[in-house]
Amino acid sequence: MDLKDHIRKIPDFPKPGILFYDISTLLMHPDAWRTTVERLAELIAPYKPDLLVGIESRGFLTAAPLALHMNLGFFMVRKRGKLPGKTLRYDYGLEYGSDTIEIQADAVEPGQRVVVLDDLLATGGTMAAAVDLLEQAGAQVQATACIIELAFLGGRDKLQVPTHSLISYEA
Repeated sequence: MDLKDHIRKIPDFPKPGILFYDISTLLMHPDAWRTTVERLAELIAPYKPDLLVGIESRGFLTAAPLALHMNLGFFMVRKRGKLPGKTLRYDYGLEYGSDTIEIQADAVEPGQRVVVLDDLLATGGTMAAAVDLLEQAGAQVQATACIIELAFLGGRDKLQVPTHSLISYEA
C-alpha cells in the first residue's frame, strides 16, 4: 500500500506559502492507518523500547496506538503548562523565537529505553528538543520515528539518534 495516496496536501495552511501535509485522511482509512501502525512497529521494534513518547499533538495520534499495538507504555511531550504535577522543562530556539516543552517529572526512569514519535519531521527543532529533554531526564533515547518527513528541510541532521520515516517528500 502506498501511504502517500492517503496524505492530503493543503496549500497555504496555516499561512500563505506553506504546503500542509494532512494525516487526517490517513486516519480516516482503517486499512491505511493499520498499515501505518504496523510499519512503524517494524521500524522501531529492533530498538526494544520500554516506552514510546509522543510529541504534542499529532505525535500523540501516532505514538499512543503504536504503544498499544506493541504492548508498551506511552507518555507525552507537551507545550508548557499543559501537564499536571511536577514537570521537567526544556527551552529551545525556533527560527523566529523560542518555545518550551515539558514532560511529567516521573514519566521516565533513568535508563529506560524510549523511542520518540511525531506525525511529521520538518526542521527537526522540536524533535531535537524532545530528545534533549528526555536524555536530561535520564532516558536512553534509542531512535525517533515519524509518518512523514520533509527531507528537503534537513530535520534529521539535527538529530543524533537513528531517525526513521515511512513517507519522505524531497521537495
